[in-house]
Amino acid sequence: MRNSTMKPTPRPGIMDIAAYVPGKDHVEGVAKVYKLSSNETPLGPSPKAIAAMQEIAGHLEIYPDGQATKLREAIAGLYGLNTKNIVCGNGSDELLGLLAHIYLGEGDEAIITEHGFLVYKIQIMANGGIPVTVKEKDATVDVDAILAAVTDKTRLVFIANPGNPTGTYVPFSEIRRLHDNLPPNVLLVLDAAYAEYVRRNDYGAGIELVSESENVVMTRTFSKVYGLAALRVGWLYGPSHIVSAIERVRGPFNLNAAAISAAAAAVSDTGFTEKAIEHNTKWLETLTREFGALGLTVTPSVTNFLLIHFPDEDGLRAPDADRYLSSKGYVLRAVAGYGFPNALRMTVGTEEANLGVIAALKSFLAGKADAA
Repeated sequence: MRNSTMKPTPRPGIMDIAAYVPGKDHVEGVAKVYKLSSNETPLGPSPKAIAAMQEIAGHLEIYPDGQATKLREAIAGLYGLNTKNIVCGNGSDELLGLLAHIYLGEGDEAIITEHGFLVYKIQIMANGGIPVTVKEKDATVDVDAILAAVTDKTRLVFIANPGNPTGTYVPFSEIRRLHDNLPPNVLLVLDAAYAEYVRRNDYGAGIELVSESENVVMTRTFSKVYGLAALRVGWLYGPSHIVSAIERVRGPFNLNAAAISAAAAAVSDTGFTEKAIEHNTKWLETLTREFGALGLTVTPSVTNFLLIHFPDEDGLRAPDADRYLSSKGYVLRAVAGYGFPNALRMTVGTEEANLGVIAALKSFLAGKADAA
């Protein structure tokens, strides 16, 4: 006789994970919405990427290249890397998950920072590991805090550089100092999703450090500056022994043919990429200045988004601003889950969207002030 109370049960820890919640993309009852919640490029993908993807449409019966050779060669050519040290994935999220799967066992520790990308914690817990969260300093990764948290159980250190949702970065000299003081059996994971936007002489995405080390990897994405978020494309550059381990556990066709072709074309269209970066640099400066003029505090950002802090006063807090902006069609990202309950993250958008948010916030703050 069947026992109706019995059912499949997740292993311990799985149901303790808080599921990732993406930024909202619509507002009920609002006809025109500007989605500024997911750090997508306002310029969209390169026309060459679109054309390359369209060429695949007539051959959907054919499996993709399981090695993503065309894409790996394009990446290697752009950065001067060995293709053997590059592995591509279904977004960098997949690669981050594979690293946790490979290098964490039950009870192993992995260090993350208090405002770090939420996916790190999810993947650590999903693989039986223990997330160890360390404080940041002025919304920036604190190398000394990370080093103080290292124990004999530490196996991984995840760092987003630049950070999300803060937009801040750690100079390459600090990343090197961190690595120099980590035990050689601890893997340092440098998530450089926003590296292309950074215009600072002391910044480094991590390529040099990976090339000369056995315990460092760098991950990158095509979802931001390249405008291919819908296709889910990411890549990792790492030592041969780490790439070899990933190749043993990743799916045999983890990247689809359209993604491979479009991403390879996007890499080659450097002129289009530069236009996207120039647009971002211009508006990042403008938005920071304009929000400051309104009396709002903005965390200094080197990315394609800004973290806007609101007054701690009734009617002026971030949730109030979020409701007001949404009613006008401007969708920003609430970041309470990242430790910023009184801030909103705004993606740099089109000129129309950016000017609209400035005007809407001016009205919001003026209206609340008048009401008071």
